[in-house]
Amino acid sequence: MNEMDKRFQVFTLQIAKISRCIRRIKTEEMAEFDLKSPHVSCLYYLYKFKALTAKELSDICDEDKASISRSIEYLEHNGYLICNSKAEKRYKSQLSLTDKGNLIGKQLVNKIDNILNLAGNGLSEENRKIFYSSLILISNNLEKICNKYKKVGK
Repeated sequence: MNEMDKRFQVFTLQIAKISRCIRRIKTEEMAEFDLKSPHVSCLYYLYKFKALTAKELSDICDEDKASISRSIEYLEHNGYLICNSKAEKRYKSQLSLTDKGNLIGKQLVNKIDNILNLAGNGLSEENRKIFYSSLILISNNLEKICNKYKKVGK
């Protein structure tokens, strides 16, 4: 196997493995709250930013509007968040966590911090910074490649 083949295999397999593990961790950690994996990002970012619109959540989470709308509907219906605005477009209304949502949000942030520490076990702070910088660079480069496909397909 040549070096390029090895890089492809390691990159694709490890990214897929990481993605599966993240989904499983989200599912397992949310089960005690009777929540699902898609709700994690909404609760996390609303807890961190205090108030966001559905559009802002969609952008931060890099999720489509429909997925975010379903999560918001579930979280609102079950008392985790409220809509603080009567804006003409619901998508532009400010959302914030209720007391129940803040309680879960705080626990969620603590769980995430702990998991990130465990996942990075053995990495020096310098290597961690290099890793995340490299990950962002690769992600942005792949997104540029994907954006070219969108333009060609139109």
